[in-house]
Amino acid sequence: MDHAEEQKGEVEAIESIYYGDVQIISESPYYKFSIPIKTEEYDAEESQNGLCCDLVFTYTAKYPEEAPIIEIENLENFEENYESELLTYLAEQVKENLGMVMVFTIVSSAQEWLNVRYETVKKEQEEIASKILREEEEVERKRFEGTRVTVETFMKWKQQFEEEMGITKKKEIAEKEGKKLSGRELFMTDNTLNESDLKFLDGDPVKVDESLFQNIEDLDLDDSEDEDFEVSDDFEGSSDSEDYN
Repeated sequence: MDHAEEQKGEVEAIESIYYGDVQIISESPYYKFSIPIKTEEYDAEESQNGLCCDLVFTYTAKYPEEAPIIEIENLENFEENYESELLTYLAEQVKENLGMVMVFTIVSSAQEWLNVRYETVKKEQEEIASKILREEEEVERKRFEGTRVTVETFMKWKQQFEEEMGITKKKEIAEKEGKKLSGRELFMTDNTLNESDLKFLDGDPVKVDESLFQNIEDLDLDDSEDEDFEVSDDFEGSSDSEDYN
């Protein structure tokens, strides 16, 4: 096999296939050239999207019977481990194609690897964004939902409230001095009111003493008769017309 002739013929074919993209770096002692690859979403102006890199090939004396040297340069949006993973993948492709010109096969495989990798990246980003959105919605829902009141939470709140307002201390002082509490203070310290509130919280029925209310049938709701009003004689007399002329 004429290795030099094989190498020259492949370079000419590669320049034709990737017209305008192949950059010949050197021809001596062996050909060295680069070919850019990128995902479909990659845009040089919006470089945050997609993946892009240059594959740099250097022939050896006995290529294609032995492996070419492959390097990766000008990486765009590559994670730390992407370069080593891609090189490992391409090394496997080289082994499968020894003895044949393989640059086109290697470039196509690298291009496919980039596309698959970026699809995985996009899926992971979408899952992260979806998770963040769900967490934000859950926080917002809980903010509007509030906290359910139970006997335990009510008593805890009441104790804290009384301590903050000084009601407990004020009650102790009032009881010690035999003073009467104000209406507001009485309301805040009346344990019977607490028991009433707790009954509502526990769901116990509230009993009403009906004897406190008068039977509506016993009420005299008949319309009162119209009363006749007597007009005094003086008033009647004043009704006579007077001549003011």
